[in-house]
Amino acid sequence: MSEQTMKTETKRPVDLYFDKYQESHNNETNEILHWICVPLIIFSLLGLVWSIPFPYIGFLGKYNGFVNWASFLIAFSVYYYYRLSPVLSYMMLLLIIVMSWGIVSLEQLEKSGGPALWLICVIIFVASWIGQFIGHKIEGKKPSFLDDVKFLLIGPIWLLHFICNKVGIKY
Repeated sequence: MSEQTMKTETKRPVDLYFDKYQESHNNETNEILHWICVPLIIFSLLGLVWSIPFPYIGFLGKYNGFVNWASFLIAFSVYYYYRLSPVLSYMMLLLIIVMSWGIVSLEQLEKSGGPALWLICVIIFVASWIGQFIGHKIEGKKPSFLDDVKFLLIGPIWLLHFICNKVGIKY
């Protein structure tokens, strides 16, 4: 068996996903747009789900505002990431905490007379998706998620794996 064959056989599922994702993300402009748009899409989706009214649950008491539909989305995605790479899941959890702080700040802005959280998130979402599709048009390849919806979840950790590689963290 050649060394190349052995490397391919020992790749973890996360690395296979990254290889497949990379196939449609080789153009520098497309990559830059992804560094901007992917985090914004995650933020906007989190904010949109956060905005869906959640029922009052008595036993949560004063913590009712801390549990919402986004809590389930966060739990599912962090678990999925953990199954692929614990290190990347922890990094995503930290990013989600920062994004949650931003969403709570936007909720407070809305309560003081600012625009609705859902409206801000829809605008960010639409603008970011347009940016993504522009990047793929420049790339000349269709987005990976059109082949497999799983790649919607792979995009954020694909970016994080570059950070890990840059600073020498094994993910």
